[in-house]
Amino acid sequence: MSSQKQHNESSVLRVSAIIATGFAVAGLVVGVLMGSLVIAFDGVYSLVSLLLTLLSLAAAHQLKKPKSQAAKYGRQTVESVVIAIKGLVILVIVLASLYSAISSMFTGGRPVDTTVATIFGLFNVLGCSYAWWYISKQNKVLCANLIEAETKQWQMDTLLSFAVMAGFITAWGLELSPWSHLSVYADPVMMILISAYFIKVPASMLIDACKSLSQAEDVNYARNS
Repeated sequence: MSSQKQHNESSVLRVSAIIATGFAVAGLVVGVLMGSLVIAFDGVYSLVSLLLTLLSLAAAHQLKKPKSQAAKYGRQTVESVVIAIKGLVILVIVLASLYSAISSMFTGGRPVDTTVATIFGLFNVLGCSYAWWYISKQNKVLCANLIEAETKQWQMDTLLSFAVMAGFITAWGLELSPWSHLSVYADPVMMILISAYFIKVPASMLIDACKSLSQAEDVNYARNS
């Protein structure tokens, strides 16, 4: 990879990190204050996305140095390890959130201010959509594995934010209906549905990265034989 391309890759990762920081702080603060499992999960996911983006940024920086330890292992190996870590961490978060949501279903649900939650959801959808569009657009030019993994992260976050907003709109409708007592279950139900659907994204990242690692090891073995 040329030095200019590596520089562009790092720039995209920095932009992703900055955006993720904003969503992480906003999601955690709003989620905790409102007692919403879904919004808190969104914030935690954004925070983890930030940490994982910084990991990608560090890997990209090390790969620029021909004599670095990372460069010795090869770009494919380093990128695969980073992507595998991303997939594993996100998978753990999804499973933990799924467990919390199921537990909430048996403890009376979670009452949430649906008006504030819906407004916050709209803000998230717009912001995440922009991040997904921007990074995806850059990846079409750079064709870099780390940027592609970043694109998948933002895709998941965008769809998650949209699902959250749609869910809270539904909960708001329930509050105005004869079934208003069921609205407290909207938050955990959304979390269960989101977890069940999105679990395939980190699982796919992890599986693909492991396959890539295996291929890289085969190549290195062949070279050293």
